[in-house]
Amino acid sequence: MDRASYINQLKKSAETTSWDFIVIGGGATGLGVAVDAATRGYKTVLLEQSDFAKATSSRSTKLVHGGVRYLQQGDVALVREALHERGFLRKNAPHLVKNQRFIIGNYKWWERPFYTIGLTVYDLLSGRMGLGRSLPMSKKSVIEHIPQIEQKGLRGGVSYQDGQFDDSRLAVNLVQTAVENGAVVVNYAGVTNLKKENGKVTGVVVEDKMSGDTFELKGKCIVNATGIFVDNIIKMDNPSQRPMVRPSQGVHVVVDGSFLDSDDAIMVPKTSDGRVMFGVPWHNRIILGTTDTPVKEFVMEPKPLDEEVDFILETAGRYLVRKPQRKDVLCVFAGLRPLAAPTKQSEETKTKEISRSHKLLSSDSGLVTITGGKWTTYRIMAEETVNLAEKTNGLTHRTCKTKHLKIHGYMTNPDRNDHLYIYGSDQEQILRLQKENPEYAKKLHPRLEFTVAEVIWAVREEMALTVDDVLARRVRALYMDAKASIEMSSEVAAIMAKELNKDQSWEKEQVKEYTAIAQNYFLS
Repeated sequence: MDRASYINQLKKSAETTSWDFIVIGGGATGLGVAVDAATRGYKTVLLEQSDFAKATSSRSTKLVHGGVRYLQQGDVALVREALHERGFLRKNAPHLVKNQRFIIGNYKWWERPFYTIGLTVYDLLSGRMGLGRSLPMSKKSVIEHIPQIEQKGLRGGVSYQDGQFDDSRLAVNLVQTAVENGAVVVNYAGVTNLKKENGKVTGVVVEDKMSGDTFELKGKCIVNATGIFVDNIIKMDNPSQRPMVRPSQGVHVVVDGSFLDSDDAIMVPKTSDGRVMFGVPWHNRIILGTTDTPVKEFVMEPKPLDEEVDFILETAGRYLVRKPQRKDVLCVFAGLRPLAAPTKQSEETKTKEISRSHKLLSSDSGLVTITGGKWTTYRIMAEETVNLAEKTNGLTHRTCKTKHLKIHGYMTNPDRNDHLYIYGSDQEQILRLQKENPEYAKKLHPRLEFTVAEVIWAVREEMALTVDDVLARRVRALYMDAKASIEMSSEVAAIMAKELNKDQSWEKEQVKEYTAIAQNYFLS
């Protein structure tokens, strides 16, 4: 994937070409739309103002799930849809999505029958896409599977199956899938305005963030899939439009895998604020979370609040033998959810009670906007978006092809003990790089497995342009050990500078910028 050639291609097409689809936004939803449109044979371009999955789409709980909490709230349709999509994603990207057993420890007499019945309904809703039956567990069995679970008052438990994945790695693979199917996909290309003729949206104004150049693109279907920034594009279309979304912050804490000492995850069905909480194994770490805190503005780098971190640690401490402390936190990260804004100024709904269903609409100008939802349902959201865009803009309907589309990197039964498994079928090429040049096999940090070859691969094949792109979203070092990622940033910058033909001043600036970002990911 060569970004420079893509930018040149777009500039040359400005006067002569009308794209079928111009997708604004390179998170889960936008990438899904680009893959869907391209595989239907549409001439497709995707524009992302920062890096792919830079915002919410890289800061999830790393679950592919129906949503047990939504079942508690009675949102059966949402859960059924998500469970079916979980099944498709598991089949289409088996190198990234795996079955994950969750265990709910029961401390009251009624919990085991209650949760067994509820989770059996959860299983039934998945139909033929089920991952396995939910089962009651004895106290002894719970302790065997989760050695670090709090045993005082423990009566038994219930197990159920869901999915677990790596979010921004999936985003990278969707970029590659879109490109393989003919799409032009570019990061660091922001849409600064919409072009209109006779009240209809006919194109976009694009700023290349790397060069500062501005150019225009013509398009038949313009899709606003910008997630937390969705209202910015809507305002370009209709300045008087009320906000469609409002921000809610979710925080996660990452600790060492020894805090669970298990391949199984735990789920706390009801915390003190009425949410569920997860402790999920991920790359030899445990992700604890999440919170649901209303905040005032959408920003690219939201900061966790002390009270959110304390809430997660305190809640996790009630259910684990070893109580995680602030000093144990390897990373803390915050993501913003674009929730449906109240329709009336007086409405005050708790953010955890707002439906996570996606919202899809078309304006009088033909602009199609998609927001909400979650990673699990990205594919069906994209299918519905392309269908609406076709209808809104007078295109003849073409059949969706993504339900059984193998995503780039597709590989069954990867060796998850080798950290390179996340590359799926690309793993062989990274190993070849390391074999051809032994220096490329060198680890970047003693506490992490990542090698020089992975940085080179990220630049050459995954359109990584900054140190942040590499350490946060290509190799995930930031999320596994934020301090270690800062310590390795200088070497990463030097490797990238050589690949990108940059000078030492670029290296220093990259390290400075990355350090400023990463310092917000650990507790002082």
